Amino acid sequence: MATEEGAARAEEAADPAQESAAFTKGYRYYVLGILTVAYVFNFIDRQILVILQESIKVDLDLSDAQLGLLSGFAFAVFYVTVGIPIARWADRGTRRTIISLAIGVWSAMTAVCGIVQNYWQLLGARIGVGVGEAGGSPPAHSMISDMFAPHERATALSIYNLGIPFGIFVGFLAGGWINEYLGWRYAFFAVGIPGLIFAFIVRATVREPPRGMSEGIERVADAPPVFEVIRILWSRRSFRHMSIAAGLHAFVGYGVGQFMASFLIRVHDLNSGEAANWLAPVSAIGGGLGTFFGGYLCDKYGADDARWYVWLPAAAIVISLPFALFTYLYPWHVPAMVVYMIPVALGSMYLGPMLSMTHGMVSLRMRAVASSILFFVLNLIGLGMGPFLTGVVSDVIGRQVGDIGTGLRYALCVVALVNLWCAAHYFYAAKYIRHDLARAPK
Repeated sequence: MATEEGAARAEEAADPAQESAAFTKGYRYYVLGILTVAYVFNFIDRQILVILQESIKVDLDLSDAQLGLLSGFAFAVFYVTVGIPIARWADRGTRRTIISLAIGVWSAMTAVCGIVQNYWQLLGARIGVGVGEAGGSPPAHSMISDMFAPHERATALSIYNLGIPFGIFVGFLAGGWINEYLGWRYAFFAVGIPGLIFAFIVRATVREPPRGMSEGIERVADAPPVFEVIRILWSRRSFRHMSIAAGLHAFVGYGVGQFMASFLIRVHDLNSGEAANWLAPVSAIGGGLGTFFGGYLCDKYGADDARWYVWLPAAAIVISLPFALFTYLYPWHVPAMVVYMIPVALGSMYLGPMLSMTHGMVSLRMRAVASSILFFVLNLIGLGMGPFLTGVVSDVIGRQVGDIGTGLRYALCVVALVNLWCAAHYFYAAKYIRHDLARAPK
């Protein structure tokens, strides 16, 4: 690692002006596109389990709580804890190399999911996916912030985050129909193996951007210790409320998202391919529009008042609540899924703005670690607890009423109400955000 850090610093010190000039507008958007495709692979491999889980549940005889644990707490604990030291490495070393290694690890472990024989083996393979994916986003966030100026950063980060809805789209569609014709094991092979090839493309075609390029800074201080970054961020009251809000936001998103395919299969009697035909376009169109416009609108209005970066996500999730409840309670799946596009879009408007504001509170060599700290809170609450507790509530209600479909329907309604708690934290963050951004270390 020391050799990699030395090489990275030598590369930055060689000729910052020449290195910056090599990053033309076209090449910056090429790198952004490659990183976005990497994030598509990330979410294909992470979310394909959702469309396959009913078949896996039957084949391995699992409960909803076990399904929630499989892609929830066990995955998230390793994802968030490994993410911090990898982010520290990214703030000191060559970020494109870290990203390519991460893609290779998570893709290989996804393919391994196709050969497991029991729940514990599958859990171990999914933990391996989480370890690999921990090295994907924080280095990418840091690179994007070095390539795009503050006034366009939330938009760029939101373009990167389009990898989420499009990854879910491909994962649902490919996983659903491969499962119908070949079985769930082949679906894991089909999405894992191409990622190994893409890892080489990232390593071969992406150059490391100079630190501070977007701000015109040529001399960059060494990366501080992780605990210094934690101390700075946690001393900002706006960040404390933002991170908790983002965690609760993700709690609803992951909790509901993990079981929507099961909801359509159990409640509306669709097969996995038919469920994929609905969930894939809803995720791509609704999630894509919400993700992009969340960043774009915040950059547009936040240029005059930074509070828009938290006001907009807060308003969006409150407005989304009645549409979400309609989706879960309406007896016919066609209008329910058409309406579902609204809460999917409104619920996707937060991640780019949260990352942009987090990066705005720290210095250049803190950005990858800052992303990993935000993701630590977000994923521990959201990814860790959302699917698991949704599954627990579904099991409890299902046993009480004697029907697993009804149990899941009302569990989704309960989870959706967490949006109100989430919005309160966003509004508290708005009280302090302008002051905290002004205190950012240089």
